[in-house]
Amino acid sequence: MIKIEGRKTDLGGGMVVHRILPYRSKRMVGPFCFLDHMGPVTIKPDQNSDVRPHPHIGLSTLTYLFEGHIVHRDSLGTVATIKPGEVNWMTSGKGISHSERSVASEIHQGRKLDGLQFWVALPDGQEDIDPSFNHYEQNQIPFHENKTRKITVVAGEALDMKSPVVTSSPMIFMTIESYEDFTFEFAIPNFELAAYVANGEIETSQTEMNQMLVFDVNTKLAVNIKKNSKIIIIGGVPFTTPRYLWWNFVSSSKEKIEIAKNEWKSGSFPAVPGETERIPLPEQ
Repeated sequence: MIKIEGRKTDLGGGMVVHRILPYRSKRMVGPFCFLDHMGPVTIKPDQNSDVRPHPHIGLSTLTYLFEGHIVHRDSLGTVATIKPGEVNWMTSGKGISHSERSVASEIHQGRKLDGLQFWVALPDGQEDIDPSFNHYEQNQIPFHENKTRKITVVAGEALDMKSPVVTSSPMIFMTIESYEDFTFEFAIPNFELAAYVANGEIETSQTEMNQMLVFDVNTKLAVNIKKNSKIIIIGGVPFTTPRYLWWNFVSSSKEKIEIAKNEWKSGSFPAVPGETERIPLPEQ
């Protein structure tokens, strides 16, 4: 078992996130190769917390909010506002760019934001598929609740619940909200699993907010969750082919990453319609 400590990362404009994946000793959990916990943070009136257009290849982004709103725009022409409990699933495939901005009517107001963004690496044979975008409403996402906890299966299938979110490989993403102290045990054959503390505490290994426990493949995930905690369970079948990650690009081919870098730098990469800004290619 590995414990990962979230690292504070400034995305610009005062937007500070906790970056969980990738980690120096653990690059991926199943197909998950990136995890940022955005917030919980209070954005001040007129504070620019927008993320300007930037590119992706070889992955799907999965955005899930607990609080706040984000307007998504991408190079397919998609415009979608994501709200708490909803799912944005954007597949870059051979190339997509997108921006994440505040809702126009909220810019001059103080507002809260709390949510997660994952990158899910595309499996062998699917890295160069056409880009796509799918949005799922909160009422589409299954959950089960009792006096001890509420479990929501955001993606994948578990505990007699199946999410409608179409994924590119076998995976699980669940949220657990605890109303009392309780022990949670969970396993899926051939899966690598992890438990991230979005809020509260797991007694197991004294795991606190912004920390994640990663369990070995085919090992039962067993955690003692404290009352009033919010725990995220993720996992999937580990990839056998290594994935390289440079900036916003994920690929099994270093050559494809170099091509994407040159296309973004030259301006030939797909652009977001109506957007005039963009994040420049890093020098390193």
